Amino acid sequence: MATGTLIFLIIGASGVALLLLALLGTELAHIGNPDIDGPVSLEAIAGFAAVLGFGGAIACELLDARSFGQLAAAGGIGALAAVPAGWLATRLSRAARNMHTDATPTRNDLVGSLGVVVSPIPNGGYGEVRVRVGGQPVKLNAKAERPIAIGAQIFVVEALSETSVLVETY
Repeated sequence: MATGTLIFLIIGASGVALLLLALLGTELAHIGNPDIDGPVSLEAIAGFAAVLGFGGAIACELLDARSFGQLAAAGGIGALAAVPAGWLATRLSRAARNMHTDATPTRNDLVGSLGVVVSPIPNGGYGEVRVRVGGQPVKLNAKAERPIAIGAQIFVVEALSETSVLVETY
């Protein structure tokens, strides 16, 4: 393997490592104010560097590059492939960052939920119920006006806190 190919492979591997850091949420490329999204994101730099390196290594081997002119040509071929890759990385990362997500459930979302008693609710005390909030099962402390046995179907009347509810049988 030629030295030029090795250098291009190192550039490509560095780009992949940078892309892994970008996917983990590292904000390495923010210069100045971290709240400002500049014209060049870390993902774009990583995608460009990875394709430049690997594209240059492929071109270097195909051209059997040994002279400076051949290495420059291999680098140019790698850069031609890297420009669209950097643009695509920018578009994909921007789309992922701006993706719409559902709101985080709050205690108000508990009211009206149906569930089942998993620990008996005594008179004047707390038991436990399991309800679904946002499609996920959640176990909560529950209080009722009268005792409720295990396995009874319940309806949440009021959210007393984020982890406790007032229920009645359904």
